[in-house]
Amino acid sequence: MHGVQLPRILFWAAILFLLTLAAKPWLEQLLILHQAEPRAVTARGELAGDELATIEIFQRVSPSVVFISTTATLVNPWVRNLTEVRRGTGSGLIWDHQGHVVTNFHVIEDARSARVRLTDGRSYNAQFIGASPEHDLAVLRIGMPSAKIQPVAVGRSADLRVGQKVFAIGNPFGFDYSLTTGVVSALDRTIASEQAGEIRRLIQTDAAINPGNSGGPLLDSAGRLIGINTAIYSPSGSFSGIGFAVPVDTVNRVVPQLIAHGRYVRPRIGIYSDDGTARTILDQLGIENGVLVLRVEPQSPAERAGLVGTRVTNGGEVIPGDIIRSLDGRPVATMDALIEQLEGYQVGDRVELGIVRNGRPATVELTLGGRYRQWD
Repeated sequence: MHGVQLPRILFWAAILFLLTLAAKPWLEQLLILHQAEPRAVTARGELAGDELATIEIFQRVSPSVVFISTTATLVNPWVRNLTEVRRGTGSGLIWDHQGHVVTNFHVIEDARSARVRLTDGRSYNAQFIGASPEHDLAVLRIGMPSAKIQPVAVGRSADLRVGQKVFAIGNPFGFDYSLTTGVVSALDRTIASEQAGEIRRLIQTDAAINPGNSGGPLLDSAGRLIGINTAIYSPSGSFSGIGFAVPVDTVNRVVPQLIAHGRYVRPRIGIYSDDGTARTILDQLGIENGVLVLRVEPQSPAERAGLVGTRVTNGGEVIPGDIIRSLDGRPVATMDALIEQLEGYQVGDRVELGIVRNGRPATVELTLGGRYRQWD
C-alpha cells in the first residue's frame, strides 16, 4: 500500500512545485507592491546660467505684461435688444507710468469694451486712446496708481541680428503668462493685413506665438522690449515656427503720436506720383530709377522747398518735373520705396532730397509734414 501511495505523493509534490514556480513572479510582485517606497531623489545641482537668465527675465518682465479681454455688442434682430458678449482675448504691455497699455489693433478692433488684468490679479476697465491699423498698434489706458505701475524696459530693433535669442510672454489660447523662447529668424518682413493691406518691417521669429499672444512683448536677452508680437504664418491657424512682431523702433515712433493725438500721421513730403504714369515718362527719358514728381500739393513741405511738378504745355508737350533719386543719401527707386523710407522718420524731421531737375543733379532740403492742410 505504501508502495502505491508514494508515486501519488511524488506526483502531487511535482505539481505543487511547478505551480509554485509559475506563481513566483506574481508573489514577488505582490510583495513588492506592499513594500514600495518613494525613490531616492538625485541631487540636481545648480541651474545652468542660461536657465537662470531666462527665469530672471520672466520674473522681471511679467509684471509689465497684461491680459486683455474684450466684449462686443450683439443685436437681437427680433426685439432689437443689445447684449454684450465676450469677443476675445489678447495680450498687451504697460508702456509708461501714466497707465498706457500697448497692444495690437486687431486685439481691440470692433470691441465695445476692454478689460485689462495684471499679473497680480488686479483688473481694470480700459479706455481707448488711439490706434494705427497700418502698424497693427493700439493704445489703451487704465486708471491705476502710478506708484504700482511697472512699465516694460524699451530697447532697439535697428541693431537686431538674425540668430540672437528672443523671448515672448503672452496669453496663448487664454493660458495667461506663458513664456516661449526662440531666435530672430529674419528681419524686414512684409505680411498681408486685413486692416491695412500690408504691414512692413516686421521681425520674424521662431518663438512660439499663438492666438492670444497678440499684443504681448518680444524681448531680447537683456529683457528689453524689441517688438510687439502681431501675427503668425500657419495653414492650420496655430504655431508653425513662423511668427512676426512689430519692431520696437516703429512702436516707439507710433505710440507717442497715438497717446498725443489718437492717431498716427505718416511723415510726408507733399507730392503726388505713381509707378504707372510716372514710370512711362521716366522710361521715355531713359531713367531707370527715381520718383517723378507729377504734382506738388499746395502749402506742403514740397511746395515750401520749391519742388517742381510735371506740367503739360498748351501744345500737349509734357515737361517732366523734378525726379527724386535719393533721400538723405539713400537711393530711391519707386514711389513705394520712398514711402517705405519715410516710415523711418517723424513729422518735423529735416531731410535732404537728391533730385534731377532739367537734366541736372541738385539737392533740396525740407521739413517733413503730416497732412498738408495742417501746414500754414
